[in-house]
Amino acid sequence: MYGRYTQDLGTFAKDEAARLRLQEGDTPPPRRPSELLEYTQGRCAPCRVCALQCQRFLISKVGEDWVFLILLGLVMALVSWAMDFAIATCLQAQKWMYGGLDTNVLLQYMAWVTYPTVLITFSAGFTQILAPQAVGSGIPEMKTILRGVVLKEYLTLKTFVAKVIGLTCALGSGMPLGKEGPFVHIASMCAALLSRFLSLFGGFYENEARNIEMLAAACAVGVGCCFAAPIGGVLFSIEVTSTFFAVRNYWRGFFAATFSAFIFRVLAVWNKDEETITALFKTRFRLDFPFDLQELPAFAVIGIASGFGGALFVYLNRKIVQFMRRQKTINRFLMKKRLLFPALVTLIISTLTFPPGFGQFMAGQLTQKDTLVTLFDNQTWAKQGLSDEFEYLGILEAWHHPRSNIFITLVVFILMKFWMSALATTIPVPCGAFMPVFVIGAAFGRLVGESMAAWFPDGIHTDNNIYRIVPGGYAVVGAAALSGAVTHTVSTAVIVFELTGQISHILPVMIAVILANAVAQSLQPSLYDSIIRIKKLPYLPELGWGHHEKYNVRVEDIMVRDICYVTLSCKYRDLQQVLHSTKMKNLPLVESAESMILLGSIERTQVGALLNNQLSPHRRLLTLRQKVLSEDGHRLSDSSIRFQVRDATILGDARSSQSEPGRSSLNQSEAWQDCAWPITLGLCPCSSFWMITIPSSLSQGQTRPPFHCGRMGGPLLAPVGRPYPSPCPMVPPQILEWEEQQLDQLVDFSSAKIDPAPFQLVEHTSLHKTHTIFSLLGLDHAFVTSIGRLVGMVSLKELRKAIEGSLTGKGVKVRPPLASFRDS
Repeated sequence: MYGRYTQDLGTFAKDEAARLRLQEGDTPPPRRPSELLEYTQGRCAPCRVCALQCQRFLISKVGEDWVFLILLGLVMALVSWAMDFAIATCLQAQKWMYGGLDTNVLLQYMAWVTYPTVLITFSAGFTQILAPQAVGSGIPEMKTILRGVVLKEYLTLKTFVAKVIGLTCALGSGMPLGKEGPFVHIASMCAALLSRFLSLFGGFYENEARNIEMLAAACAVGVGCCFAAPIGGVLFSIEVTSTFFAVRNYWRGFFAATFSAFIFRVLAVWNKDEETITALFKTRFRLDFPFDLQELPAFAVIGIASGFGGALFVYLNRKIVQFMRRQKTINRFLMKKRLLFPALVTLIISTLTFPPGFGQFMAGQLTQKDTLVTLFDNQTWAKQGLSDEFEYLGILEAWHHPRSNIFITLVVFILMKFWMSALATTIPVPCGAFMPVFVIGAAFGRLVGESMAAWFPDGIHTDNNIYRIVPGGYAVVGAAALSGAVTHTVSTAVIVFELTGQISHILPVMIAVILANAVAQSLQPSLYDSIIRIKKLPYLPELGWGHHEKYNVRVEDIMVRDICYVTLSCKYRDLQQVLHSTKMKNLPLVESAESMILLGSIERTQVGALLNNQLSPHRRLLTLRQKVLSEDGHRLSDSSIRFQVRDATILGDARSSQSEPGRSSLNQSEAWQDCAWPITLGLCPCSSFWMITIPSSLSQGQTRPPFHCGRMGGPLLAPVGRPYPSPCPMVPPQILEWEEQQLDQLVDFSSAKIDPAPFQLVEHTSLHKTHTIFSLLGLDHAFVTSIGRLVGMVSLKELRKAIEGSLTGKGVKVRPPLASFRDS
């Protein structure tokens, strides 16, 4: 019906041009493309032309996305390796200071406490001065940005520098802080900066939709190069940043994350940290019989307990922040002394982890990496003690205390690290919470594993074979379960497999992670959603539990019925009233107030432009010309008008009448004197002054009219043949009368940009479907219609209140009034 193209238009044009040349019989010599002419001059012209042609061939054959993703993965791998090297150096310096002062406990304590306090204070001050947007994890902000919200200064070079340096100092202090969330933010900033840089070479890097796709891939790169876990990184980034994910971006995330993780591990081998590319926390669990089926209830208990623990961690973290904000006295004091709170928190945590003090009961001298290495150990501490043949004997000694057993040490470690991590993540420095929670979960799993090993010292008997309990496997399950409960993700199981290099415990890990998510999601939002609520970022919460309430609530129960609208036959005065009465960014355009048929939507800026154009000085000039023509009764050219020029004192300019839509320019006080001169009237380009030019024919024997200017001071003598500024030759009452006449005219929408198909919902749409549409399309509002008639509007605010109102803290379901009426 519509026909089809049998050949590409560009190919057809080339073939047609070649055919015409053959018909004419002349074959001109081939010419270089015009864009190559600037490279054909100079000594290195052939090299430059060859480089440009190679670049074009590479982009045309390989594609710009591949080049961009390779650069992104390479840069992030270098950044991650450099930061890990700097962090390890800082931690080694702390150990060196602590070990060098072993003769004096007081000096050891001063060095142990002062070192992290200085680093945290520097990190907080540097971040606050350079870019306060770098504080915190960064995943909540990226979740908001990927939804379509523009957050200023979150993806700039200044924020990137503050995030990298601040995070390096924060992690180098040894505080219980993580790096996964900040690395997602760092990778996103790196992708944004790369797009801006490469946009200098090609316009395809300036596409907004393409930048969003690259940011989604960058989130995967951040996790992939942080843990050398590309598969888990892609899945984790999708779970924490997207409600709906475009499958076409899948390969971008996997390619960039895999390349970044590969380069990250190659750099470790190059630096002789590793002999070959291996997992970060390599485990050596037995593969022939890793666990028995009778151990599955213990793994399920770990998952359920981790779900409650994850919900408690999110609740405790949020309550600490709310307490600091609600106490006005403390809040005002900390606002004045911004560095006091991080220094005080660091001082308390460092004091409690001091190894000769209370830290000896909780392995206080171990870093997070050393702690994970010991917790994933496949030996049983409770039964065999510490084996002399194990290669990590020096690190394992931190868990051994002569006056307490391993159970007391693990319990103290879990309880202390739990509230310490919840408190430390509230410090205004770049930090995450994934690694501290991961370590706490590993310790809890180790505690359960050691308990099982104590209850079954000879292992579980199966077919006359004895297989001892492996507490390290329980630690892996606990780490995945608690981190999954806090973040509401299942991909932590995949991250654990890539971190340990073994997949032997896949069934227990999946069982524990799913149970932990089921419990945590029914009690608290995820940690990132909780931070979004604390920061009051625009967000759309996930639907809670209880299918009956979700499907029974409809749009008509939550929509706003009394909304401002614009009719097709309205006057400019109506536009002025609408702009003053509402702050909506998009206004519905209806046929009439009686029919309310929705015709489209118009942006608020377009309405303001229509109103400003109607009351502009240009239209006032046209009105003045028409008035002069009607009074004189003869035709004058547009460039010369004879009228009364009055002596005026300028107290304002015409721009004041355009500052706000519909505002009258009555800020001019003018003294009027009759003086008739034939002049040329025009308006300056900035619309600030009327430009009046005296013809040169009047200069012979005639006096030029003086004009008094309030800005210049004194009279202005008009240069002959040149324009000079003068205020509007209309008195204030005339201006007010003219504006009133203009406001009473009908609006001409021919020059306005109108969206003829705004997003619409019918009034019987369920809350579940509305939530799906808003999440999938990234909407912030939608109009509600009934048989084409506008009946209301639903925005993120109403939808958020409806979702949060259907679930209360006491477990009582709140239902809208019309829901019970429909049931009856």
